[in-house]
Amino acid sequence: MPDTEIEIDPYELVGVASEATEAEIRKAYRQRSLKVHPDRNPNLPDAARKFHELTQAYELLLDPLRRMAVDAKIRLKEARKQRYAAYDNKRKTMVEELEQRERAFKKTRMEKEKEEMARWQENEKIMDEGRKLREEREKETLRKESEREKAETAAEEAETDAPPDLGDWDTTIKLKFLLSSRPDLSAPDVLAKLLSPFGPIDASSIVISKKPPKKAPHKPPKFATALVPFKQIGDAFAAVSASGREERGLKDVEIGWAEGKEPAILGWLKKQGKLGGVSLTRPQPTPTPVSSSPGVAASAQTATKPQLRPAANPSSSFSSFPETFPTTSTTSQQSAKAPSLPGLDFESLTLLRMRQAERERLEREIREQEENE
Repeated sequence: MPDTEIEIDPYELVGVASEATEAEIRKAYRQRSLKVHPDRNPNLPDAARKFHELTQAYELLLDPLRRMAVDAKIRLKEARKQRYAAYDNKRKTMVEELEQRERAFKKTRMEKEKEEMARWQENEKIMDEGRKLREEREKETLRKESEREKAETAAEEAETDAPPDLGDWDTTIKLKFLLSSRPDLSAPDVLAKLLSPFGPIDASSIVISKKPPKKAPHKPPKFATALVPFKQIGDAFAAVSASGREERGLKDVEIGWAEGKEPAILGWLKKQGKLGGVSLTRPQPTPTPVSSSPGVAASAQTATKPQLRPAANPSSSFSSFPETFPTTSTTSQQSAKAPSLPGLDFESLTLLRMRQAERERLEREIREQEENE
């Protein structure tokens, strides 16, 4: 019988002692079989298995050789139990110490895991607080940036409402015409007379440039360019608006701004709705105090609001422009103070030199442009 068969004690299964005789074994088998027989116990689900095990044990005990083998294994098992039970105190102590060490190691490991878990939770808590603090700081920064942007926007809006400063060249216009079409405009006094209906002109500062073609320098010049400074920007604006108009005597005459772009003050007036397309009379010059700096004329503009006046005679009207627009007195100051040059103060003398240098630079640029054309 294999070793696995001894796992179930046949004596215990049949219900007899190891010293029982065959008669006792047969009697016990008959009594037990009545309790587990499948035919007598149809409601018992494992009756067949139990009856089969009982029959196997009964046959084993009736076989002398097999019974002897089972008895030997049972005795060996009992001897092993007795041997294990006879361990000395030292070995038991060693086993107990080993078990105690294992328990202590497990406890230490669990405590270490708990400490690591607590440390991890603390780190997570600190990181979470740091994230919240960083988010609060970012929100505060965004709020401050938003407030700063609003303040800058309000400041920019306030700046846009204020008129820009008047430049030195904002009252100077540039004329360009063919000499073959308009040979009569070759002298400064003729140009001053032609443009005088638009307003006062600094005739002494008119500059006329005639340059022969670059590819044929021996030929006579075809075009002429002139710089004409007005005393008021409103008059200069009216002249530019009348560019090429035959009824104004400007046929074949192209008029633009000296710097090639519209002065910033005109853009500000358009944005403010104070410079429309309705025809108005040319503004009458208003007396302004002479100043050595163009910024003084611009400050006069902020002191009075531009007023528009309807045209009394449409035939003599130009473009719309504010009536009380500030005048620039750069050229008038220069011409007025030129006779008394030794009496000029240092600041006025410096401004005069700077304006003269700027005028010369502009003349050079005009000549270079004509050469390139």
